[in-house]
Amino acid sequence: MGHGHGHHHHDHDHGHDHHHDHRHEAAPLPAAFDTSVPDEELNAEQRSRRSLLRRAGLLGAGVAASSVLAGAVSAPAHADDRSARRGTKGFLWLAGDHHIHTQYSSDGKYRVVDQVRQGARHGMDWLVITDHGSGTHARIGVDKVNPDIRAARAAYEDTLVFQGLEWNIPAAEHGTVFVHPGRNEVSVLKQFETGYDGAVRGATGSTPANEALAIAGLTFLSEQVARRKIKDALMLANHPARKGIDSPHEIRAWRDTTPGGHRIAVGFEGAPGHQAGGLPEPLGPGGARGIYNNSPGSDSFPGYPLESYRTWGGFDWMTSTVGGLWDSLLAEGKPWWITANSDSHQVYGDTAVRGGGDFAAEGRYDDPVYGGRIDVTENDFWPGYYSRTHVGAENFSYGAVMDGIRAGRVWVDHGQLISGLDVRVSGGSRWATLGGALQVKRGTRVTLTVDVTTAGGPNWAGFRPTLARVDVVQGDVTGEVKDKDSFTAPSARVVKSYEVNKATGTVRLTYDLGRVDRPVYLRLRGTDGNRSAVGQMGASVDPAGPAIDVVGDADPWRDLWFYSNPVWVLPS
Repeated sequence: MGHGHGHHHHDHDHGHDHHHDHRHEAAPLPAAFDTSVPDEELNAEQRSRRSLLRRAGLLGAGVAASSVLAGAVSAPAHADDRSARRGTKGFLWLAGDHHIHTQYSSDGKYRVVDQVRQGARHGMDWLVITDHGSGTHARIGVDKVNPDIRAARAAYEDTLVFQGLEWNIPAAEHGTVFVHPGRNEVSVLKQFETGYDGAVRGATGSTPANEALAIAGLTFLSEQVARRKIKDALMLANHPARKGIDSPHEIRAWRDTTPGGHRIAVGFEGAPGHQAGGLPEPLGPGGARGIYNNSPGSDSFPGYPLESYRTWGGFDWMTSTVGGLWDSLLAEGKPWWITANSDSHQVYGDTAVRGGGDFAAEGRYDDPVYGGRIDVTENDFWPGYYSRTHVGAENFSYGAVMDGIRAGRVWVDHGQLISGLDVRVSGGSRWATLGGALQVKRGTRVTLTVDVTTAGGPNWAGFRPTLARVDVVQGDVTGEVKDKDSFTAPSARVVKSYEVNKATGTVRLTYDLGRVDRPVYLRLRGTDGNRSAVGQMGASVDPAGPAIDVVGDADPWRDLWFYSNPVWVLPS
């Protein structure tokens, strides 16, 4: 593929090293996707999944294409356009959730199979079980949950179920860590948690020694992959702005830890879970979306403004601010991706309550029981009910999902605002898609083409959302920052907005970048248009961005957005 990114510091890890030999271990296509299986041979759950895919326009010849150019970068654009279309549409777009808790978390209650069943019902293709890192979990839980995960894999063959944990990142917030399934999945996670979890090690304070322990943990995981103990491992930072303790220099250090060229930390939650938290009383908790209702503490990074402790249109301030921290990371020309998930612990509107049992002794609670009432005080939705992370995978397999996440072929949405997103930047007979880099001669004319498939039907709240507008954000690639605590990108701005206001079908949007003479990146976001405000960097940067969420009055269904990961254009 010839990724000569050179002086632009664009060190994309599109990963052609040894750990990608699992690419060919594809499971058979799930029956719902496999059009050779007639409808009448599907069970109820598979039929419901297939109708979801049909409505979204995602079921057809292109979807099952198994031969895809790795990374979908710099594919020649042939006259008939078919191979190029297969490159992006030919990915299997698998929706998932990397942040889910069970009865093996001290604040959870559901069985693994409950979360997997609900995820499958709500359209999830892959899920990660991430119970909290703790002394009890390290000692008992990480072993005990594994048979439950393996049983759920067997019961729900059309859903990929990863084992992971929610890492207490030393000196920082939480993060999802998960591994490719295999004979050492438990032993590696156990060793990692025992050696590098901030709570287990008493290393939560913001000190240089604790920051170094976090880097050592990522290095350990990378070494396990290099030694072939596990096929792959990933880390995604969770709710990064919630407490203000993930400083910009820590995030950069996680991102830049690539021993042996194998990146473990690849991104953060663009939007946190706990989205039901903002539903107003009396029929909701009357709190904050994402439980983002904090103030600075003694370990918080002092540079962050007070408004960073709130969500904006349900998204984390680091992601939602055009020209903010995420753009600052992207302007360095280095990959750092966003995701969205449920962080599901206790589900809003549920009638089950936690079972009894001695958590400290058993490492789990007893199975949940019927509580006799509908609980409207809880903050969470089931996996797939509200938040979705869509990954462009080369096939239906654990390795392909991990490869897709690492490559940045990811877009996220809330409330099923849209059904599909196909993004291509093309010029000079080449093209690239999300997470990729288009390399062209300086002065080549470059075009962004976006196909948005609008909502295919009613979402889980019972209404069909309408996409009102799509924005293109563009920023210059200015190279590595001198100040590792920098969190602004002065060149990033909304360069084009498209009024859509279309409820059904596919919308094609094109944006002409002109003759490109400097390295840039592009990313997309879209909204139902219900709430907006001038962005924090001013109207010339973001005239109609997400508005800050009001604690106590932030109905998540009345404020829906989607965001894509970036694609770079690198002229030389």
